[in-house]
Amino acid sequence: MYSLWWETCNPQEKPTLKKDLETQVLVIGGGMAGILTAYQLQKSGKKVLVLEANRIGSGQTGNTTAKITSQHGLCYHGFLKKIGAEKARLYARGNQAAIQEYENIIKTEQISCDFEKQSSFVYGKSRADLEAEAQAAAFLGLPASLVRENLTLPFPVWGAVKFQNQAQFHPLKFLHALSEHLVIYEHSPVYKVEENTAYTKYGTVKAEQIIFTCHIPFLNFPGAYFARIHQERSYVLALEHGMKTNGMYIGSGEHGFSFRNYGPYLLLGGMGHRTGEDASLPKYQQLRNLAAKWFPKSKELCCWSAQDGITSDGIPYIGPYAKGKQNWYVAAGFQKWGMSTSMVAAMLLRDFILERENPWEAVFSPKRFSTADLSFLCKEGGHSVKGLTRQLLADFQKTGKPPVCPHLGCQLTWNPEEESWDCPCHGSRFDKHGNLLNGPAQTSLSPSCSLKK
Repeated sequence: MYSLWWETCNPQEKPTLKKDLETQVLVIGGGMAGILTAYQLQKSGKKVLVLEANRIGSGQTGNTTAKITSQHGLCYHGFLKKIGAEKARLYARGNQAAIQEYENIIKTEQISCDFEKQSSFVYGKSRADLEAEAQAAAFLGLPASLVRENLTLPFPVWGAVKFQNQAQFHPLKFLHALSEHLVIYEHSPVYKVEENTAYTKYGTVKAEQIIFTCHIPFLNFPGAYFARIHQERSYVLALEHGMKTNGMYIGSGEHGFSFRNYGPYLLLGGMGHRTGEDASLPKYQQLRNLAAKWFPKSKELCCWSAQDGITSDGIPYIGPYAKGKQNWYVAAGFQKWGMSTSMVAAMLLRDFILERENPWEAVFSPKRFSTADLSFLCKEGGHSVKGLTRQLLADFQKTGKPPVCPHLGCQLTWNPEEESWDCPCHGSRFDKHGNLLNGPAQTSLSPSCSLKK
């Protein structure tokens, strides 16, 4: 299942690392955050090298809906309560700055990537929630307003919070144009990092600074990011003869739908769930049923899914990796808004390494911890215990034994629509042959595992 972005962009592959190298900055992970960070640092005079396990953009970047916006659901009213006005305003300003920085880079590098300004909308049926969000966002200086008319949706809602002058683009056209300026090695997965050296199968890279932009860091400790971020999947259809929207839309709440246009296509997204759970229900078919209901003349071009890392407070981890790792940095947990927060990460990590002050540092610090984290970690621990307990029971009963995740041993769940084994504990995924699709696991399944389905 290829996304619309891969269907309409076929870049040349980069070489594989087959020797030992040294550089000033090593970036592990060639998605949007990694490539932008490498670009920002190289433009600032640093010698940078990128290692990507697969193809650049082959992870979340190639499966996004590609909205560049500071409107991250109904988040700002909650941020005012949880982190206060000062940090909420810095979060807003950082993501607004990201939109402008994309536009600056596209103009400077003359990149053709179908970039266009659009309004974004969060729609819903709760008047109180929408009014509170519009008021909070406007208070923080965002281009927000409450609207009830001219909403291009296939169903009735009370209204929407509108942000003006947001943007959308073709993420892979942008990414691959930017990559032409950089030193990148594809099909070069890092399996170990010790101090200032990263190890791949055929070569090592020594660096003064190492940056992890690989969705969720594959090293369990220090940092324990696998336990501080859970992963969720969502699904998208690209439809011909759908509808023409007047902006980018997403529903409030857990079960809202996403709409945006790309040329003649409508991107319809939704049906999100925690990775490894609720996988038996046919997500694509549910979207297709809705498409047939809302847009009876529509025709499906392609379908794909995405996987997002979710933090306890709704804010990514961007900054120094962990205590005792002075020259390591991380960017992870972008929620469902990785296009804007990837740029925030690139600018913030650039300033860390260049030893510049950046006002956003405290907002995104991986060192932050709150009471919300305690309940989050307890909940995540419960999911892990449930996955491990299922496996222990299967072993005890000597029944048909499903495979277990090589990360920490949780029992995997079969996802029939995507023909994958998914881990409900920490989000690792494997294809039907046992090959690794998503981390934090770093190895494929053992051939001795039962993979028949």
